[in-house]
Amino acid sequence: MVLRFFLFAVAFLFVSCTELGERDNPDDPHGINFRNGSSSGEPSSSSAASPPPPPSSSSSVVAPSSSSIASPPPPSSSSSKPSSSSYVAPPPIPSSSSVAAPSSSSVAQPPPSSSSSAPTQSGVTYGPSVTYQGETYETVVIGSQTWFKRNLNYDASGSKCYKNEGANCATYGRLYNWATAMALPADCNSKSCSGQITGKHKGICPTGWHISSDDDWNVLMTAVGGASTAGTKLKATSGWNEYQGRSGNGEDTYGFSALPGGYGTSSGSFDDVGNYGNWWIAKEYDASNTYRRSMYYNYANVTSDDLDKSGLYSVRCVQD
Repeated sequence: MVLRFFLFAVAFLFVSCTELGERDNPDDPHGINFRNGSSSGEPSSSSAASPPPPPSSSSSVVAPSSSSIASPPPPSSSSSKPSSSSYVAPPPIPSSSSVAAPSSSSVAQPPPSSSSSAPTQSGVTYGPSVTYQGETYETVVIGSQTWFKRNLNYDASGSKCYKNEGANCATYGRLYNWATAMALPADCNSKSCSGQITGKHKGICPTGWHISSDDDWNVLMTAVGGASTAGTKLKATSGWNEYQGRSGNGEDTYGFSALPGGYGTSSGSFDDVGNYGNWWIAKEYDASNTYRRSMYYNYANVTSDDLDKSGLYSVRCVQD
């Protein structure tokens, strides 16, 4: 009995020692007999590490510093608009109803058309030049009219240069009696020939032009602001004598460039060059007299009066 118990005890110890060699430290997490392990090797729900909770919006969460975070790329054209502190908005495109037209004073004016000669005086409108009997005449547009810029210098029979000097013809044009200027028979200087005067009487002017009429001068006076100051506006800026220390020259505002060509008589005498300018009118006063327009060195106006048809005066042509 004792022997049987002893043999059982020895066998038990042998078996126990054999199994103990296969066991390891149950507290070693890498051992197979780790007390918290399982036969599948997966952590149990009681021992698995829980994921960190998401950060709350509370003040206890520390935001990462800007130096440790890469900046996002700049927004593309399809992204949101930059902040107002760094964005400069382009000016709005005005609508057609809100665009103001530029004023005439701020807009550059167009060059003269090729149909007229190039201007040689500021503010003057030039018409096409006219060549007639070997002379070329510049023309000026004043209101609705176009005038020769200088007196006629056509060498018609009976015409004269002031004091018979050719240089005076070049400066002032030639001087004519009324019948010669009107291209009428010589006896029209001493008898009425009003029935032979046409509305736009050509006289010795070139085709398409005529001797200035009383109506032509009236229209001209209106265009330049009235007869009382027309002399100042139409007289040339040089060539007129002084009067009591004051210049008799005009402003030549429109390019008419009137000069004081004086006059001549049928007896052959001449006078008043530098003082007076006189121009024939295609209108009779009576059998021996007709009308003229005159400018003076000592007056600002333009006058109208009658005088002897046999006198020698200047001619200015106006376009039909």
